[in-house]
Amino acid sequence: MPEADAVVAKHRRELDPSARRGVPAHVTVLYPIPAELTVAELNRVAAAIRTVDRFSCEFAETRWFGDDVLWLAPVPDRPFSALTRAVCSALPEVSPYGGRIARADLVPHLTIGDRVRGAALTDLRAAEAEVAGALPVRADVREVTRMRGHAAPGSWQL
Repeated sequence: MPEADAVVAKHRRELDPSARRGVPAHVTVLYPIPAELTVAELNRVAAAIRTVDRFSCEFAETRWFGDDVLWLAPVPDRPFSALTRAVCSALPEVSPYGGRIARADLVPHLTIGDRVRGAALTDLRAAEAEVAGALPVRADVREVTRMRGHAAPGSWQL
């Protein structure tokens, strides 16, 4: 979501370790994706993605998962959910977040920061106030990008 990156990049670098690994501002469709996919699997995923029309969305407000994760809410969120359902159907052996979250419970979101991975609540609240003043952010969703990497800084590749 390059449009949102202009608003959240500074905060994500400080508050979300994935940003330091090279992961840009994004709404996750499915994680984790196997490191190696066969041509047949890639074709199934591509066909599944094509079942969802291009769309526009707006990030107009911040939200929280408890007091732990600060995120932007995309509106509408249904097209993101449709992408997740489509990719999950193409890769039925993959469980979102390693099975920690049921597919029906996935909430489309763009993470700004995460206390579970080290951010302080005061820093997250300060980021929320600053980000809220720069909203809304409008974005056109024209593609799904596969990213992969590991825990080392700068390791993630598109």
